[in-house]
Amino acid sequence: MYVINDSCISCGACEPECPVNAISAGDSIYVVNADCIDCGACANVCPVDAPQPE
Repeated sequence: MYVINDSCISCGACEPECPVNAISAGDSIYVVNADCIDCGACANVCPVDAPQPE
């Protein structure tokens, strides 16, 4: 599963890339839920490398 770290700038680039809709806006950064399938699509588009494998 991927997690989004504190370097997230809440740009939203990752959310539409997730094929299982496991990413959503949190209070201050985007978050990944348990539906994550470890595909890495979010990490491939993030400008600050915030999504990382857990």
